Amino acid sequence: MSSAADLVDVPYAVDMLVRFLAIDSVTGEEAAIAAAVTDELKKAGVPASAIRHDTVHQRIPVPTQVGNLIVDLPGTRPGPRLLFSTHLDTVPLCRGAKPRIEGDRIVSDGTTALGGDNGTGCAVLVALARTLLQHNLPHPPITLLFTVREESGLHGARELDAKDLGGAVMGFNVDSTHAALLTVGAVGQTNWEVEVTGKAAHAGAAPEKGISATLVASLALAEAHRGGWFGKVVQKDGEGSSNAGVFGGKDGKAAGDATNVVTDYVRILGEARSLDAAFAARIADAYRAAFDKAQAEITDEAGDRAKVSFTAKTAYPPFELASDSPAIAHAKRAAASLGLEPKVVLSKGGLDANWLAGQHGVPTVTFGAGQAEIHTVKEYVDIPEFGRGCRMAVAIATLEA
Repeated sequence: MSSAADLVDVPYAVDMLVRFLAIDSVTGEEAAIAAAVTDELKKAGVPASAIRHDTVHQRIPVPTQVGNLIVDLPGTRPGPRLLFSTHLDTVPLCRGAKPRIEGDRIVSDGTTALGGDNGTGCAVLVALARTLLQHNLPHPPITLLFTVREESGLHGARELDAKDLGGAVMGFNVDSTHAALLTVGAVGQTNWEVEVTGKAAHAGAAPEKGISATLVASLALAEAHRGGWFGKVVQKDGEGSSNAGVFGGKDGKAAGDATNVVTDYVRILGEARSLDAAFAARIADAYRAAFDKAQAEITDEAGDRAKVSFTAKTAYPPFELASDSPAIAHAKRAAASLGLEPKVVLSKGGLDANWLAGQHGVPTVTFGAGQAEIHTVKEYVDIPEFGRGCRMAVAIATLEA
C-alpha cells in the first residue's frame, strides 16, 4: 500500500463527513456547506488567499446562492497540474438529514436521504488537502473544485470558466461508489418539453365539444412506448433511455381543474440519454413524432385539433475518454498502489466530468468514496470504502505522472 496514502487520518475524515452530512446543502442552496468546507480547509492549513468563489451563480439561469468553490495548492515538486473535483449540493430529499454511525455505515434516520452524494466527495477533497499539507507530501500543483448545482443540471461545471482550473491537464472527480471503480465516460442528455393546448367543455353535458389535452398527451406517450422509445431504448441505430418525468398543468399546478371539465392544457417535461449525442436527439425526435400523431388523431365535433408545441435542447454532452488516456492510466496506477483492482466503466447518469472533459478540455476520471443507495431514504455511506476513497485521492496526488 502507498505509504503516502497510509497517512490519511480516516477517523478525522469520517467525523468531518458526519458534520458535513448534517448541513442542509440542497441544490442551489450551497452557501452553508461551502462555508463549512472553507472552514475545514483553513483548519487543514490552506491559506485564505488560496480559497475563492467564482461567479457562476451569476450566469446560472436559476437562483443559486454562491459560485463554485475553488482552491489552488502550489506544487511541492514539478509536474503537470492536477484537478480534483466534487459537487457541494444534494438532492432535496436530503433536507433535514440526521446522520449517525451504525457499524461500518453512516445512515440517516430513514425519513430523508443522507447526502453522501456528495458529502463524501467534499470530505475526500478536504482530507486530501489536510494530508498533503500536514505531512508535507511531494505533489504537483493541484486545483480543488467544489461545484454548485450539479444535481439540478450540472450547472456549476457547465458555466465554469476553464481559466479558473489553472491549466490542469487531467482531472479526478469524486462522485461514485467505489474507489477502484473508474468512470471514464457518461451519457449525454437532451431535455424535451411539450405543451398541449386543447379546448375545455363540460365533460358530462357536451364532451364532444372539447379537445382533451390529457388524451392527446396520453396517446402520445403510449405511442412512444409502443415504438420502443420510452424507458430503456434499444434501436437499430443506437441505445439510450428516456423518461417523461413531469406531467402537469400551468405554474406547477395539476393538469385540469375538475373531473367534469375536459382538460384544456397539459405540460410534460422529459429527457433522453445516450452515449451518442445524435441518438439522444433522435429519441427526442421520436417523442415529437408521437405527439404529432396523437394531435392528428383527436378532434372535437367540428374537426378542430389541439395545439402542440414541442421543444428539445441539449442539457449536457456525452463523453468517453480514449482507452490510452493518461488520466485513466494514472488512476489505475493509484488504485494498484493501494492493492485495489481498478475497473473501468461508463455511466448512465451525467457527471460534472461531462463538462470538464467534454467542454473544458480536462480529461477527467470519476472514482468513488462509499456513497450508496443515493437519492433514496435508504442511502448510506460505507465507511471502509470512504476511507479507500480518501487514500485513493492521496495516491493520485502523490504518484509521479
